[in-house]
Amino acid sequence: MHAGINGYIDVAQLVLYGFWIFFAGLIYYLHQENKREGYPLESDRSGGRIIVQGFPAIPSAKTFLLPHGGTATAPNGKADTRPIHAKPIGPWLGAPLEPTGDPMVDGVGPAAWAERADVPDLTFEGEPKIVPLRADSHFSLASEDPDPRGMDVVGDDGKVAGTVCDVWVDRSEILVRYFEVALAGSQRTVLLPFNMSRVDGGRRQVKVMSIHARHFANVPGLRNPEQVTLLEEDKIMGYYAGGHLYATPFRQEPLL
Repeated sequence: MHAGINGYIDVAQLVLYGFWIFFAGLIYYLHQENKREGYPLESDRSGGRIIVQGFPAIPSAKTFLLPHGGTATAPNGKADTRPIHAKPIGPWLGAPLEPTGDPMVDGVGPAAWAERADVPDLTFEGEPKIVPLRADSHFSLASEDPDPRGMDVVGDDGKVAGTVCDVWVDRSEILVRYFEVALAGSQRTVLLPFNMSRVDGGRRQVKVMSIHARHFANVPGLRNPEQVTLLEEDKIMGYYAGGHLYATPFRQEPLL
């Protein structure tokens, strides 16, 4: 007679140990893959001499095939060399930074943006993903909702910055992304993120809390009036987000 394997080996315990080993390896792999971007860290005290990467170490470079052609390699060893238009408020390490210019334009703090690719986001078919309604007749606004075109755009100071001249839609997600604003007294148009505005159909106004009317003149512009690139989107979103802190000196003060 031959005894089964269960007679002298605890199979359940072996399976449990195998799961623990697999799970530990999975955690190690995911933690290492998480370091493909943003590493090595820069140490304030090292002067660029110390490479801070922690455990596990940065993974070896891997080349990814992009869906619409081209490749991207990560990690690529490229550091963000843009000048920081801010200085520490004290001599100690980790001191908060104080802007030295216009933080909303310079991209400081909440107004910061990432150096994304200066190309438009694309649909699965390879077409620009975010476009104005005038560029795609297949999209229209729901008749149940107020049409923002022609409405005044009012800043947090209660002043009119311009009027909505078009609406930009996301072809993949089927939703509104931006309002295009024709600035008052100017031939320039800028984009206003839909999520940072509120449409008041009764008063025929689009209200913006993050910035004042005068700030619309410095909203980052577009290279092509019919499409927006990933880099341009980051700059625009950073500008409006930064206004929540930097639009007025009062917003930078303590609440109490």
